[in-house]
Amino acid sequence: MTYLYLFLAIITEVIATSFIKASAGFSKLTPSLLVIISYVISFTLLSIVLKTLPIGIAYASWSGLGTFFVTILSYFLYGQALDPVAMFGIAMIISGVLIIHLFSKTAGH
Repeated sequence: MTYLYLFLAIITEVIATSFIKASAGFSKLTPSLLVIISYVISFTLLSIVLKTLPIGIAYASWSGLGTFFVTILSYFLYGQALDPVAMFGIAMIISGVLIIHLFSKTAGH
């Protein structure tokens, strides 16, 4: 269940972060409410995850994968440019998260 909660925490964080732009500085009610509700859910789920996973591992996964998904969504939703250097950097973030979870004893294998 820990990894399911972590996945849901990441998804709700991505929703919240993606809607920050749509909220226009919190001047639009619906996107603003989505930001607030999604962040509350995300942090609640992350706090549950921290009962099992070390904080460094959980946070690296949450923020790293969140960065990846927000970047991809921003490309499609807002036309954010992605040059080769940005794509390489995102690939390095994903690689780091995978290395931690697949090979590190810190991740609690």
